Amino acid sequence: MSGPETADLVVVGSGLGGLCAAAIAARHGLEVVVLEAHTAPGGAAHGFARQGFQFESGPSLWSGLGRWPSPNPLTQVLAAVGEHVPVATYHDWGLLLPEGQLRIGVGLDPFLAVLQQLRGSAAVAEWAAFMRWIEPICQAVRALPLLALRPGIGTVSSLGLPSAALLARAGRLAALRGSFGPLMRRHLRDPFLLHWVELLCFLISGLPADQTSAAAMATLFGDWFEPGACLDYPIGGSAAVVAALVRGIERHGGRVRTGAAVVAIDVAHGRARGVHLRGGHTISARRGVIANVSPWDLAPLLPEGSVPPRWRLKQEHTPACRSFLHWHLGLRGDDLQHLPVHHVWVGDWQRGIDAERNMVVLSMPSLLDPALAPPGHHLLHGYTPANEPWQIWQGLERGSAAYRTLKAERCALFGQVLEPLIPDWRERLVLELQGTPLTHQHFLRVRQGSYGPAWPADRGPFPGGQTPIPNLVLCGNGCFPGIGVPPVAVSGAQAAHRFVAARQQRQLLRELGVLN
Repeated sequence: MSGPETADLVVVGSGLGGLCAAAIAARHGLEVVVLEAHTAPGGAAHGFARQGFQFESGPSLWSGLGRWPSPNPLTQVLAAVGEHVPVATYHDWGLLLPEGQLRIGVGLDPFLAVLQQLRGSAAVAEWAAFMRWIEPICQAVRALPLLALRPGIGTVSSLGLPSAALLARAGRLAALRGSFGPLMRRHLRDPFLLHWVELLCFLISGLPADQTSAAAMATLFGDWFEPGACLDYPIGGSAAVVAALVRGIERHGGRVRTGAAVVAIDVAHGRARGVHLRGGHTISARRGVIANVSPWDLAPLLPEGSVPPRWRLKQEHTPACRSFLHWHLGLRGDDLQHLPVHHVWVGDWQRGIDAERNMVVLSMPSLLDPALAPPGHHLLHGYTPANEPWQIWQGLERGSAAYRTLKAERCALFGQVLEPLIPDWRERLVLELQGTPLTHQHFLRVRQGSYGPAWPADRGPFPGGQTPIPNLVLCGNGCFPGIGVPPVAVSGAQAAHRFVAARQQRQLLRELGVLN
């Protein structure tokens, strides 16, 4: 290659946040290059193939991808670069709870029907009143499109909405500051309903209700409990979403490079000027650098003395959610269509929703997308959502006898959970893969295999994407608005919009119909 390589923006990391940042920046006409150390883009949302089974390791619950207009920021980013992901929709999911085995439809009325059988009329009335209380708050959240947020100070004032409209919603939006736990207990008394909301909070954030963002929960209730609500699954899985973002980036002149490990961010004269790659290659950035890396992995990329010591220490000591166990199965048999796509198992409410190995999620996406498995087969992905401690794995070597023994012991839980659903699963077994926090760390390059930063909402919001270094911006699940697919899409869009004038942002959102 002749001469130094340059771009307007360099994005470090190709998780969904980094891809969304690159997509929006490219859509605005900036020359963007995305650098990914792994052999495939997508971060936690990547897929992989084994013996004809198309597995994935990332998100399993999706909504808002299949309709337009959509409040889902990821869907809005895809639309901005001319992409759409086909989906299969479904309307219920299974629960394996201390109360018994349940099948609950998405939406208010199906949930009330199950609640009536389980807890009676008093609980139904309590939940209905709770939903009446939260509905106007959900409406207020929907009226403030997340993709319209301007980064930095003055976020709300830069939305392009009339000030009168903001003032009219101010009281309702004020209720969303902090965590959801106090709001939940203010309106709910029934033990099952309190447990139910704790479960939803943990699925969304990896944290209990007292540390989960109230705004995030209002968004969930607005999506899941409105009339006609449904869940959807992208045909082709998470990998299809990633591929669509990559296509959109490239369509607008951007580049996505895998196997390109960044070893340092170039800081010169107090500003981010580009990156250094393993092997000695350098890419210069005319506008700046967007880092879609965890707080723990960011600090080693920065030259000594480039940031205040206190800021560096804060990054290095960011509290972390726990990690995962993963279970991937290939199963014989095309006679499993009676099962819901998802099951969530909880062992004991009294242990706490975040207790280790107290919650398991089972997902069988091949029930919706048969092409994910060979003919006459299905695949299953099981995981323990952010409740596996790192400490018991620390110091073990992947592949060692001690590691294999501990992995088999810990992952035996999955078979126990699956047994009531598919009693003969062992006879059907074609392929079994087990993953641990060490697996998570190895493939996702995240310290301790963590789900992400554990910023408790009762102690303030997630930090924004700003850094002490001009032209260095952060995105991903360590930034506002938090963990999960919609929040990281927002963080990516915000990171890109730091390099774009407000008028350009408003113009794009008007073209999308997000702003009037």
